[in-house]
Amino acid sequence: MIKRLDNVKIPAGKGEDELYKQVKKRAGGRLGYFKIIKKSLDARDKNNIFWLYSVAYSTDKESDGKPPLEKLNNAPAVCVVGSGPAGLCCAVRLCERGYSPVILERGRSVDERAGAVNKFFTERTLDENCNVQFGEGGAGTFSDGKLNTQTKDGYNRDVLEIFARFGAPQEILYLNKPHIGSDKLRLVLKNIRAYIISCGGKFLFGKIFCGFTSDGGALRAVKYRDAASGEEGELAVSAAVLAVGHSARDTFEMLHKNGIYMEPRDFAVGVRIEHLAEKISFAQYGKNYKLLPTADYKLVSHAHERSVFTFCMCPGGVVIPAASERGGVVVNGMSDFARDGKNSNSALMVQLSRADFGAGLFDGMNFQRELEKRAFSYGGGDYRAPCQRLGDFLTGKQSQRFGEVLPTYAAGVNFAPLDEVLSEVAAEALRAAVPDMARRLHGFDDEDALLTGVESRFSSPVRIVRGEDRQSVSLKNLYPCGEGSGYSGGITSSAADGIKTAEFIYNLHKNSLNAH
Repeated sequence: MIKRLDNVKIPAGKGEDELYKQVKKRAGGRLGYFKIIKKSLDARDKNNIFWLYSVAYSTDKESDGKPPLEKLNNAPAVCVVGSGPAGLCCAVRLCERGYSPVILERGRSVDERAGAVNKFFTERTLDENCNVQFGEGGAGTFSDGKLNTQTKDGYNRDVLEIFARFGAPQEILYLNKPHIGSDKLRLVLKNIRAYIISCGGKFLFGKIFCGFTSDGGALRAVKYRDAASGEEGELAVSAAVLAVGHSARDTFEMLHKNGIYMEPRDFAVGVRIEHLAEKISFAQYGKNYKLLPTADYKLVSHAHERSVFTFCMCPGGVVIPAASERGGVVVNGMSDFARDGKNSNSALMVQLSRADFGAGLFDGMNFQRELEKRAFSYGGGDYRAPCQRLGDFLTGKQSQRFGEVLPTYAAGVNFAPLDEVLSEVAAEALRAAVPDMARRLHGFDDEDALLTGVESRFSSPVRIVRGEDRQSVSLKNLYPCGEGSGYSGGITSSAADGIKTAEFIYNLHKNSLNAH
């Protein structure tokens, strides 16, 4: 019989061998089954930091195997547009349900994509269809692969199990703040692709979704255009899952022209803030920080009428160029599995409302573009990013030198006054928030910390409205999904949305077949 044991404390610096030893002793010296259910760090008392575990164990051998999902015979054709977390997890679940989906992706496969991204980082040559935003794995491929989420979706566990099954570290199944690491994500993506292909699915890389045909208010086919040659093609499908991400601006415009109902959304903009990783770890853990993984943080401030918060914190990571349109600078953050870089960075975001940028459908998108163009100009007009020491930003001075924190932004930086890049309200909110946040995290207002801008792709500026049946309110058989739909944010919630969409399609087709 499997038993559960909670609140097992293991001192900082001790490994899971010590945990196994304690549980084995509890079981009377014999373990036939042992599984970690949850692992979190309790650092409330810096003089007594410990890992807190929940485990399942048994003196007998036990199995964790799950029965296979029921499959649909002769499943109809389904196209998934986009191969980010939502699209890939949707496609995996469709395969598990008997489908052979076709994945339409404007970018390229992950290895080719990595080459295009590295070229942009080093030579500042941007491929607008294959970059940090577009390509196999979506924007999450170059973001650390953080899988923690604030949503309580029942499919979150399915997401973790899919990633672990295809090569992610098994610890993501039990860590309180799981992450894969950008370096390990590439193997996971290739394994997922191999599985989908083994199930009869196809990947059409370098193909831009450019339209559709419909009949009787229902989608019948998906149109695409080759990103290189411009040659057009069409796929007859019973359903199309639209998992295009938050940056597919041309897709949003195309859908609007074709009568697909959308609505504007509030979003946040800001900068990346970089500190020395060692200082953040010391502030969080005290003198024992070297016994522990590189520290993270999560901060919120209401010192200004606009809320300010940290997001996508990358311990031991780097700030990366994330533009997808020529003439614009966008920043993001990334770290590998080891999280062993010299700096730690986080997005420092200001929550805006439509009153700040306009109530029109694409006013928010155009506001983002304007910020990115200003960042491009102040960065020097060659994809370098505008950068400023935090102390100078807070006092309104032009930066002249770096302190102990050096920039990690691969395309290079240029000193510039960030309050002239950001909107006035965003700059005011950041100036109010940083000292407030420093009251909760000592050293957050370190004058040598660096601000690099702009972080403008926090979420989609529009929502492709769908009904309770998860289909577009304007067109049957079209399933907006993930971040591009405006119904999720981040890897885990987007992937869970993809799985739920696949389940809905399966149940709809199953019920239709049973009715006949």
